[in-house]
Amino acid sequence: MFRALRHRNYRLWAASDLVSSTGTWMQVLGLNWLVLESTGSATAVGLTILFQAVPMLVLGSWSGALADRLPLRPLVLVTQTLHLLLAGTLALISLTGASTTVIYGIAVLTGFVAAFDGPPMTRLAAQVVGRAGLGNALALGSVFNSTGRILGMSLGGVLAGFGGASLLFGVNALSFGAVIIAVLALRPGELHVMEVSRPERSGVPAGFRYLRGEPRLLVLFALGFVLSSLGRNYQVSMAAMSNGPLQAGAAGFGLLSTVFAVGTVGGGLLAANWRELGVRVLLGAALVTSALQVLSGFSTGLLQFAAVILPIAAGAVVIDTVLGTRVQLDSDDDMRGRVVAAQGTVSAGAGALGGPLVGWLSETLGPTTALEVSGSVALVAAVAATAALVRIRAARRPARLDPIRPPDTDEPAPALV
Repeated sequence: MFRALRHRNYRLWAASDLVSSTGTWMQVLGLNWLVLESTGSATAVGLTILFQAVPMLVLGSWSGALADRLPLRPLVLVTQTLHLLLAGTLALISLTGASTTVIYGIAVLTGFVAAFDGPPMTRLAAQVVGRAGLGNALALGSVFNSTGRILGMSLGGVLAGFGGASLLFGVNALSFGAVIIAVLALRPGELHVMEVSRPERSGVPAGFRYLRGEPRLLVLFALGFVLSSLGRNYQVSMAAMSNGPLQAGAAGFGLLSTVFAVGTVGGGLLAANWRELGVRVLLGAALVTSALQVLSGFSTGLLQFAAVILPIAAGAVVIDTVLGTRVQLDSDDDMRGRVVAAQGTVSAGAGALGGPLVGWLSETLGPTTALEVSGSVALVAAVAATAALVRIRAARRPARLDPIRPPDTDEPAPALV
């Protein structure tokens, strides 16, 4: 389960990932609170999230092209330093007071840096563990991210009581320092070499041409989009159910959020325990979680709903882990940055669309019906993806020669060699 941790480079990487994830969730908590306190508007909080997602939608492809051509460690050091400076700036302006426009501007800049940060970080992580350990490392990464989320939100709530949002931003700035130290401490001789793009295969257009010729990856992207937009927006669904049919209020929402977080840790450990993370695992998890989502719509009590949420959260992490593993291992090394960037763009688009859509369905149809409808759509998408992948596999399988001469032709039968 923890085999990737045998390597010194990955231990450094994993430790910095846990620290950085904890700091990131502290900043999420602090930024949402700062905007809500400044404006009194939940819509303004949603706009902050949207402004951070838009740069990924626009710039992700160029980021992937750079990651496939340029040295990775300098790129990562630059982006992490910029993240540190932006978090420090947020800490300062939250102390001195700033307009919502300035906060939105920093949110856009943070999204811009994040857009150019993802593909280089992903490629460097693959060099840390190599192909054999990639699936296990991604699964453990999910565990560290989930643990960081729990620590960040819980510790953030305590620290905010002492120093306000500025303290949370300051801690996040320090967390990027941990990543910088870890990257500098990596042993170059223990990194796994990956092929970089030749001039004729570099650039954004070459990446699009490559993806057009990989229908398997396109099907995985489409399935991931549906599952992330309609099948995974449980922050919205849990809030709607707590405030509506379950009549559980803020306390109930807090309990469900905790259960969901525990489920994500369990899902990461489950994925880490698998030796092979193949497409069958992905499709099985997609079918099961979608069916459970439909079932969750019939819940009549808080504990019953929580009992269904737990395996859904675990399944969501398994889906993300297998999808990330297959997207990387099933693409060429010199195209991996652009493929990862395309996946990030799909994920960002799903998040930007899915939250408002699930919220609208909950308000229009009611929370329970919204869960049933969105779960049914996700279930249909999983079945359709399964059928499409079977057809793609059959089309790529070499045709077998028939040694028997057909009865309606005089041509000789093909020779067996």
